[in-house]
Amino acid sequence: MTYPKVDSQPNFPALENETLEFWATDGTFQASIDQRDAGTNGANEYVFYDGPPFANGLPHYGHLLTGFVKDAVPRYQTMQGKRVERRFGWDCHGLPAEAEAERQLEISGRQAITDFGIEKFNEYCKESVLRYTSDWERYVTRQARWVDFANDYKTLDVSYMESVMWAFKTLWDKGLIYEGFRVLPYSWALETPLSNTETRMDDAYKQVQDPALTVAFVLETGESLLAWTTTPWTLPSNLALAVAPDV
Repeated sequence: MTYPKVDSQPNFPALENETLEFWATDGTFQASIDQRDAGTNGANEYVFYDGPPFANGLPHYGHLLTGFVKDAVPRYQTMQGKRVERRFGWDCHGLPAEAEAERQLEISGRQAITDFGIEKFNEYCKESVLRYTSDWERYVTRQARWVDFANDYKTLDVSYMESVMWAFKTLWDKGLIYEGFRVLPYSWALETPLSNTETRMDDAYKQVQDPALTVAFVLETGESLLAWTTTPWTLPSNLALAVAPDV
């Protein structure tokens, strides 16, 4: 038996595309699902939660890098005999969708959106947020990642939003929801709180060392009074602490 001749300078992209074409023709990914039974009450299913991306822009290096990791886990579970359905999803809500729509329409602020028409603006957001879905599918498929694009979900789907409301109501009924307070960065232009990730976009925000200190002054009775100062170098010269409603 002789082995086929191997090119000393193989074209790796061409070989990869041959494999992708075979997978598509053979239906290999779908077969890996169909050949594994879900079991009683889904006992043999493995659910992989993959945070859906926005499709109003092309995938960047971070998306592609984590995509390889996200592909390895479901493949491993499939090799363990689990049924792993991998529906791809699209995040269609929130600040990124609205901010990108404003940029494309060259408008800014609540009044400008009102003048443009809220219903009209919402429809534009729906179109904008899914503008690059075909490009995403091409990139993700090219990196040999197995996901189900045919049965994808969108967070703007009514069924999806109702499922989120149901989940929240279930948590509420179990007494797992509470109201609290948290300090968050705020965008005065967009009139909404920002996530830590959003504050780091475009190098628009950076962390700095704040010299402020909070000092506890212990009273003779054992309690303490907290004092906050932005000039901690003055503390050694403090002789007294005054507290009164009008001070």
